[in-house]
Amino acid sequence: MPKRPCWVEISTDSLADNYRTLLETCSVAASQPVELLAIVKADAYGHGLELCAPTAARAGARWLGVTSVEEGVAARESCALAGQREVEILVIGGPFAGQGEAIVAHRLTPVVWENWQMDLLEVAAREAGWGAGSVAVHLELDTGMSRQGVGHDGLDAILERFGGESRLRLAGLMTHLYAAEESDGVVTGEQFAKLERMVERVYTGGMAPDWLNVGNTAAVMGGEPLRALRLISARFGLRAMARPGLALYGLAPEFTPDEPAPVGELCGRLRRVLEWKTQVIGTRAVEAGAAIGYNGTFVATEAMTVALLAVGYADGLRRELGNRGWVLVDGCCAPIVGRISMDQTVVDVTGIAGVAPGDEVVLLGRQGNECITAEDHAAWAGTIPWEIFTGIGQRVERRERRAGATFPLVDLG
Repeated sequence: MPKRPCWVEISTDSLADNYRTLLETCSVAASQPVELLAIVKADAYGHGLELCAPTAARAGARWLGVTSVEEGVAARESCALAGQREVEILVIGGPFAGQGEAIVAHRLTPVVWENWQMDLLEVAAREAGWGAGSVAVHLELDTGMSRQGVGHDGLDAILERFGGESRLRLAGLMTHLYAAEESDGVVTGEQFAKLERMVERVYTGGMAPDWLNVGNTAAVMGGEPLRALRLISARFGLRAMARPGLALYGLAPEFTPDEPAPVGELCGRLRRVLEWKTQVIGTRAVEAGAAIGYNGTFVATEAMTVALLAVGYADGLRRELGNRGWVLVDGCCAPIVGRISMDQTVVDVTGIAGVAPGDEVVLLGRQGNECITAEDHAAWAGTIPWEIFTGIGQRVERRERRAGATFPLVDLG
């Protein structure tokens, strides 16, 4: 049965190209090879985990980053179905109670920082018959974000959990940079100074992890944090890893107060991965004085032609876009009039000739010479592009777009 016409098209070719571009950029900026952990958490930022996880792996990603164990299981299964069985999957949000067995069974690498997390992994490994050092984990170090991670005062106690008969192996260290888009680098510099002191304590404690993974999209695109990562990694013989998210999908964060020089050039090489589309349900003529939508927040000042679209806030089209945003119809800008409803939206097509039911409408993407971006939606809604992408609802069908403009449906199970 045909589905309601509200869908996103995911260019897997663009995602793969973005990964390779970022890998090259990171290695040049850091003056040494840098591993990239491709972030596919939050349903690949709303782009569809089942599509994006195996695509990143095919592009060369040996590590994928997810938030939760359930996302990790889904990523593992998606990659296995696509023949990408050897990828490593980092569970950045850590394990929760009852998830130790799944971590062991699906060979996931969890981030840990609490004793109870380590306890449940020890139990799961023991019950699976695994021996000492059999469960690889990454230890998060809190360098100032105060969200998750072990702080300076608790580090020694956590390190005592490794070694001996412990089934846990300290395979990596990580931290979150919480102000990497601040181009003066002051806060990030302070974080790296704390990080270096904490890494030194790990090594003086007799631990020798393989990886140091630091850095989101802002850090990758800005360049300077990668050089700091290289210096610390080289000092302690660690392998450097960065964690780009938004840039994989073709976008850059907003830097303040100034945009670093490398960002503009890199943005010119990245390609947008997602386009969001719907169709016209019908059109109607309205007279001057007619109210449109709930509570009549828009009243026609003259005779108009309006079109009804098969998309609403339950699909993720932000309610704040009512009377502010616009869509593309026949390559022309059509303003949203009235409040966005749960399932439908009305737009003004008065100046667009021949609009008819079934016409394609672009919510995000390009049509003709016009383009609407996630940054546009974010500005209209007073938020950030990440929230625009991750807010696209699950009932919005994800379709894969490849060269040749074919759009087979994605089987989401």
